[in-house]
Amino acid sequence: MHIRRNPLIRTAAAVTVALGLTAGVTACASDDNDSGTITIGSTEADKSQWKVFKEKAEEAGLNVEVKGFTDYNIPNNALSEGELDVNQFQHILFLADYNVNSDADLVPFGATEIFPLGLYFKDGTTVDDVEAAGEVVIPNDSTNQGRAINVLVQAGLVTLNKDGLLTPTPADIDATKSKVKVTAVDASQTVTGYQDGKPAVINNNFLEGADVTASDAVFKDDPSKPEAQPYINVWVTTADRKDDEDYQKLVEIFHDPEVQEAVQNDTNGSAVEVNTSAEELQQILADTEAKLKEQG
Repeated sequence: MHIRRNPLIRTAAAVTVALGLTAGVTACASDDNDSGTITIGSTEADKSQWKVFKEKAEEAGLNVEVKGFTDYNIPNNALSEGELDVNQFQHILFLADYNVNSDADLVPFGATEIFPLGLYFKDGTTVDDVEAAGEVVIPNDSTNQGRAINVLVQAGLVTLNKDGLLTPTPADIDATKSKVKVTAVDASQTVTGYQDGKPAVINNNFLEGADVTASDAVFKDDPSKPEAQPYINVWVTTADRKDDEDYQKLVEIFHDPEVQEAVQNDTNGSAVEVNTSAEELQQILADTEAKLKEQG
């Protein structure tokens, strides 16, 4: 995610280890939205994009309130319990994991962006250079480990024992067919590995610490590829409200050029705008939930 910088996942609870406590919800959203205010849950309520978004929403005749959270587990619970109208902080894989583990049916109704996960190497500029180095450091947290391994699969550096795994672990790697050794470390230590001269898959949250930007990646997952679809960040609501016309306006406002400019400023240009339809997002969610259940 980062849920939003990548924005998962064995269990949603694992995502919150270093994220602190919830900021709390101080107002409840009515099932019928009688107040006329759309309450939005976000883990980045302090970002400039929300200031611009609220201005654009007001121009469109919508009154919105953005509730901030520092615990990534809370916004989905708050939405399920009627304390929020919608939330916007997570990618599809995180949502799928929540639904499967909570027996919930939250639904995406619009796309926002995707944050490609990149492979970085101080001493090389190509995948061949990485192969020559012989080892890649990846984050070991449940949020990013599986995605990092799949980035290496897409780069042709790693082969899995079984194709198509959504959240592979190092144990799923066929070492005899792979071109590099994979070492999983704490996400913050991927920066240390990179600085020590090893190729590393680095989560967007730690790029600044490594003194690199997303454009410096030797390789990154392609947002247009099926493998990246579970990492599309989405607007989410309850199943009975997924077709609400005002909620569709929220999606349109998010893609306003001025809001998008603020998004790029907030994310140092690492966000890639996505306009996938609600129907496609809901199918991706269903497929992702099925894979999670299959992998157990």
